[in-house]
Amino acid sequence: MAQQGNQLDQEKFCCSICLDLLKDPVTIPCGHSYCMNCIKTHWDGEDQKKNHSCPQCRKIFTLRPDLVKNTMLADLVEELKKTGLQAAPADHCHAGPEDVACDFCTGRKLKAVKSCLMCLVSYCEKHLQPHYDAAPLKKHKLVEPSKKLQENICSRHDEVMKMFCRTDQQCICYLCSMDEHKGHDTVSAAAERTERQRELELSRQKIQQRIQDREKDVKVLQQEVKAINGSADKAVEDSEKIFTELIRLTEKRSSDVKQQIRSQQETEVSRVKELQEKLEQEITELKRKDAELKQLSHTEDHTQFLHNYPSLSRLSESTDSSSINIRPLRYFEDVTAAVSKVRDKLQDILSETWTNISLTVTEVDVLLSQPEPKTRAGFLKYSQEIMLDPNTAHTHLLLSEGNRKATFISQQRSYSSHAERFTNWYQVLSRESLTGRCYWEVEWRGRVFVAVAFKNIRRTGSSNKCAFGCNDKSWALNCSQNGYKFWFNKINTPVSGPQSSRVGVYLDHSAGILSFYSVSETMTLLHRVQTTFTQPLYAGLGLCSSYGATAELCKLKQTKVV
Repeated sequence: MAQQGNQLDQEKFCCSICLDLLKDPVTIPCGHSYCMNCIKTHWDGEDQKKNHSCPQCRKIFTLRPDLVKNTMLADLVEELKKTGLQAAPADHCHAGPEDVACDFCTGRKLKAVKSCLMCLVSYCEKHLQPHYDAAPLKKHKLVEPSKKLQENICSRHDEVMKMFCRTDQQCICYLCSMDEHKGHDTVSAAAERTERQRELELSRQKIQQRIQDREKDVKVLQQEVKAINGSADKAVEDSEKIFTELIRLTEKRSSDVKQQIRSQQETEVSRVKELQEKLEQEITELKRKDAELKQLSHTEDHTQFLHNYPSLSRLSESTDSSSINIRPLRYFEDVTAAVSKVRDKLQDILSETWTNISLTVTEVDVLLSQPEPKTRAGFLKYSQEIMLDPNTAHTHLLLSEGNRKATFISQQRSYSSHAERFTNWYQVLSRESLTGRCYWEVEWRGRVFVAVAFKNIRRTGSSNKCAFGCNDKSWALNCSQNGYKFWFNKINTPVSGPQSSRVGVYLDHSAGILSFYSVSETMTLLHRVQTTFTQPLYAGLGLCSSYGATAELCKLKQTKVV
């Protein structure tokens, strides 16, 4: 009784806003008392409403009451503090509508801090203590508070469902396994949870990979928008300069060209941005899905995990981004060339060949394959800095120049053992994977194989299945003083072309195009492959044991896209 009276006194001298003992108490006109700072803050939030109210009785005050410290109440609170009175327990200790309540509390229930999967009961901190003290109870499985403990009970046998029937894909109790599920493929719920957890992690990995892929696609589209706008602006500018040299008969055509370019520019940008928006929406959805799966993976209750897994593990269909097949950066440049012809042959263009300009503008389609660049400057727009991976290099290859150059040496290097290292062929792969459109150049001497390969090419064994060009996982140009040969799947094709110590490689991964060029003052196509690449590619260098064989991935200065 004394304790109840003390509790009552506590509540009398507590502020109903902060739930603590009154500090600088003030009494408002309706008679209720609060901490001065608490009621000020409360009314500051109501200033925009013009009327002010009491947080307890809701009495409305047209004018904001003046606050004066209640000295008698303040003295009384201070006196009670000296006698050992402490603040009343805050309401956050009691269970609200959204909380899990302690099943053992009587009267106003406290929040549960744990639920027991053995007892199927939720406990507050006080009533949970026996689970920490009593030896038999220490073995019970405690999880975060759950309102769904009854879902763990078999409705037929009133037993805890600790097993999972894989035949019927449902949680069951021990008696079920001896009854209607007899002879079925059954395991413990914990074992099934472990299996499903592995599946969940694989699903998350796939989601995260798709997020990365979509983010890369979005970046490509953002670059394309910039390129389209820049190219269109340049085409408009060039067209206007040419048309200003013409007399009044050409002015109308100048306006028409400008309008068509802008119209096509808007169309293409709109298409790119629409696809970009879809991909960004998919990224958002995938991140949300990943968060759900992450939350599910942390669920300690096996049964709840298995209940929720089927609905959360399914992935939505991926946005088809196969149309993101950007052609080389050549958009409206042909328009400028066509307009130049207008200047030279004005009468013919106005009467007969005017449609050429219109067709050239409408042919701009950045999401379809474009032809290979025609100049080295055009290739350099796609140049990529590539480094060699030391973990793949044969022990007779010396890497230098920041892992860009490979040299055959007679003495083995003391490389560490690595599963990706070539053991019988003097070869090395790049560190970076190659997708999209890429261009790089190789400076070579001696006898060298300039190649691309899938990552799963064999690395060990004396079989030529490990050699560049001698399998269906790699494509290689054999360069030597005697000329060039192209190798694929053990078949070599003689290649004609000017001899050069530098070879250029152009890759359009999505279009399935791989081209080798002899690079000197001009670029000459040596060999082109048209196929389907099913995996990302890696640049490769293969060196023969002839003295002084070297190959170096050149540093290239990328030209700006205007």
